[in-house]
Amino acid sequence: MAFLFNDYTTASKFGAISKTLPKFIVDNLRPKFVLRPYQVEAFARFVYFYEKDEREDKQNRPYHLLFNMATGSGKTNIMAGLMLYLFDKGYRDFLFFVNSNTIIEKTKDNFLNPVSSKYVFNEIITFDAQEVVVKEVQSFDESDPDNINVKFTTIQQLHLDMENPKENSISLEDFKNRRIVLLADEADNFNVATRGQLSTDGNWEQTIQAIHSQNIDNILLEFTATMDLETPEIEAKYKDKAIFKYELKEFRRDRLLKGD
Repeated sequence: MAFLFNDYTTASKFGAISKTLPKFIVDNLRPKFVLRPYQVEAFARFVYFYEKDEREDKQNRPYHLLFNMATGSGKTNIMAGLMLYLFDKGYRDFLFFVNSNTIIEKTKDNFLNPVSSKYVFNEIITFDAQEVVVKEVQSFDESDPDNINVKFTTIQQLHLDMENPKENSISLEDFKNRRIVLLADEADNFNVATRGQLSTDGNWEQTIQAIHSQNIDNILLEFTATMDLETPEIEAKYKDKAIFKYELKEFRRDRLLKGD
């Protein structure tokens, strides 16, 4: 079965996908993390997908894509760059979720703490000479229309919030009248239902699908190093969603070629 990334590899090889990224992505990411060629490729594929689909009357909405990238290859940098790109396209609200509190805290440090060695954005983020801030919100009622608003949560808590809505938290209603970008990290953990193992964990996948489908302009971007694309059910789900695949063997090869 041919995946979307196979088609995009061919398109890239024949020059259909431009490797010249929007200046605001490059300028607003931390300069010390120089973009590697495969990261440029990942960004370029998303830009190509988004702009091509916009021209074709948004046939694939609500958008759902997978970045299957090796551990250590810079998935967080890709998330940050895609947030910048989508901010430019009018998105203001981002929901980051994963199944581990430890990863939540690391990601907050990456996105929110300018003094952290792992901080991924430039010291000052600007769009058209206007400064933009990445802000943490507890609910999207707090969203600032001039800035990037991120709600961080575990998939466990997200599922509970959708099942039992409370004041000052998020509920399914929050996703109906606003455009949300869902950033799912370690996404291989969220396919229990697809694999036919219906359980409490299986309902996580249904929760994600319910949120994603609330608004035609919502975008679901999944990231993982370990998606088993050879499992028939997973293969069928991601055939038209896996836009970029960069395996550990490629990462190791590229590091050897660079000498680091």
